Amino acid sequence: MLTFTGWVVCILVGTFSLAASGLTELRWCVTSSPELKKCSQMKEAFESAKILPLISCVTGNSAMDCAKKIASKEADAMSLDAGDLYQAAREYKLKPVVGEKYDQEVGTFYYAVAVVRKSDSSITINNLKTKKSCHSGYGRAAGWKVPVGYLINTGKMSVMGCKFSQAVSDFFTKSCIPGAQGVDFPSSLCQLCIGDEENKNKCVDHSSERYFGDSGAFRCLAENAGDVAFVKHSTVLDNTDGNNTSPWAQNLSSVDYQLLCRDGSRAEVSNWKACHLARVPTRAVVVRADSDGTAIFILLDAGQKKFGITSTGFKIFDSTSYNSKDLLFKDATKEFSLIKNQTYQAWLGTEYLESLKGLDCYNFPETLRWCTQSRSEILKCAAMAEAFQSKNLTPPVQCVSGDNPNDCMIKIKNKEIDAVTLDAGQIYTAGKVYGLVPAAGESYTNGNDGASYYAVAVVKKSSHNAFTIDQLKGKKSCHTGLNRTAGWNIPIGTLIEKGEIKAEQCKIGKAVSEFFSASCVPGANQKGYPSKLCELCIGDEKGQSKCAFTTEEQYSGYTGAFRCLVEVGDVAFVKHTTVIDNTDGKNKESWAVNLTSSDYQLLCLNGGRAEVNQWKDCNLAKVPSHAVMVHPSTPTAVVFGLLDKGQGFFGSNSDPNGFQMFNSSAYGGSDLLFKDSTVKIIPTGEKTTYETWLGESYLEAIKNIECSGAANPSTVSLLLLLILMLHSFCV
Repeated sequence: MLTFTGWVVCILVGTFSLAASGLTELRWCVTSSPELKKCSQMKEAFESAKILPLISCVTGNSAMDCAKKIASKEADAMSLDAGDLYQAAREYKLKPVVGEKYDQEVGTFYYAVAVVRKSDSSITINNLKTKKSCHSGYGRAAGWKVPVGYLINTGKMSVMGCKFSQAVSDFFTKSCIPGAQGVDFPSSLCQLCIGDEENKNKCVDHSSERYFGDSGAFRCLAENAGDVAFVKHSTVLDNTDGNNTSPWAQNLSSVDYQLLCRDGSRAEVSNWKACHLARVPTRAVVVRADSDGTAIFILLDAGQKKFGITSTGFKIFDSTSYNSKDLLFKDATKEFSLIKNQTYQAWLGTEYLESLKGLDCYNFPETLRWCTQSRSEILKCAAMAEAFQSKNLTPPVQCVSGDNPNDCMIKIKNKEIDAVTLDAGQIYTAGKVYGLVPAAGESYTNGNDGASYYAVAVVKKSSHNAFTIDQLKGKKSCHTGLNRTAGWNIPIGTLIEKGEIKAEQCKIGKAVSEFFSASCVPGANQKGYPSKLCELCIGDEKGQSKCAFTTEEQYSGYTGAFRCLVEVGDVAFVKHTTVIDNTDGKNKESWAVNLTSSDYQLLCLNGGRAEVNQWKDCNLAKVPSHAVMVHPSTPTAVVFGLLDKGQGFFGSNSDPNGFQMFNSSAYGGSDLLFKDSTVKIIPTGEKTTYETWLGESYLEAIKNIECSGAANPSTVSLLLLLILMLHSFCV
């Protein structure tokens, strides 16, 4: 028990600390008449107990209005739930300083879980699409924010234009989401709800709807209306094994239910600490960034000791006398806890923060400005923008010109452009140098391993001049482009690793020009690179833009490098499908129309050759697929949602006579905007940074290769990208 002396010390310390931070009174912001009444009584109670400084009450129209008042120094503090805290921290720079603690087991957190019947053994977190869902309520953390945010952020559910209700309706066949009623919500969101005993109040956001709240959502599952229930961690145990005497729950057993885990597995309902969607922090008191959080805690701690659960007068954690609930603080609070790391990121935690990002429309773009790098890309981009608009897809696409990938990266960093598709080597530069992040990726198969491809060396089949990977010196080489993964980083890294190319003082361009007799390396038409690297290039149809990085150079890209091999070269460094995509009648252009895939072979690392369809066993490396890169402030869910909806209309199964996202033949080029071999656009899932998209092997290779003194800094960062990763990626 605190002594009289202790109380005096607490009061004096609190008064001194608050005074030191410039607060002579603490202005608490409230959002309703009942809350104002309770705040006024708290002010009187604290004052009568000599708890200083004095409290005053300020009224705001909403939680965010209060947050704005605190930021503008019209108020000092308020308590917010985790979702509102996220918004207040981002928009108004507020910080959490005091948390609410509800019980000893979970402390200042609870866990949002997905519950299913054990008998429905086929259901996992990865195949919830088309299932029927039960939610505790619209806007509630465990029942809405966490599951919907998690599903969107991981790419399992796509959303277009921040229309989250429509996204949920498209994902689940039927739902009960109490509160999701009215003209702004699809009717399917209330289809499983049952209302009260008289079949009234269907889908209302209070207990008149029998499927409302955590227990109600579990009842929705238990009565076989839904397939999955999104609730808090204690819900099943609270309503089974005789713990709930209501008729609907009397015979329920906890062992008949399981939890869905984030890794695709399932667990018993008692294992919620290890198997959950997110750990959700409790409500917290927020203040301005320059306020003394410890002083606020000392004040509230003195208040809770005097007016806590055992108080006979004013009770700080009780709202029943005001005919309401959770006023100022949540009624279930047992005590306050000082938050030591007073940042919203640390308080919310990674899991919950990632879920909230899935619902974040704070920086929703009015248009999605796509970076194009050639006339052909502009044409295809314009066609995509028109096609998307015809289906009312949002945000609308706007096509903007960039000179080359680096120019696009710079423009995105400066927020002049929003998105561009880059290959693995460019992704490294985009992330490392310009801070960009992946928003969506390309998949080249319908399987789970489609987010990668193989880099190969292609040669003409010959009975009299069948050279190997170890006999490339003096040959004529064709490359997709400077610093591109399959066309430069991998083959040059391979040849350096094998000791074929020796780059003195990291002058890679010079070393390559001395190794091959002539080359076409689009993008090497710049200072610091020998002219021999552009000797085989031909430019556009008028002979202009020779050796340009963009498709204006007819030998650029995968198809261009293969064409270079067909017409002038000895070896082409491309991706594994390039030959198949451009032979046997698949490419109707004049240079390719009569080509046969059997006339070409692959060079293997073991010194042998293989047919072009044997790329799994004969390749230089397996590398991550291309990705759409954006500014880190751009909501990635918006980008993926737009492209996912777009490919539903214009993807691999679209009308061949209309616009096709993954076909560039109508625009005088190949691999425009996306690689033509793309089967589908996929979410990045948990690969939210350039490091996680590229994988550890890429990063380890880069970290372990130190190269200084090269003539061109942009080459230095990528020149030996694959030396340490080649064998770890090869299959």
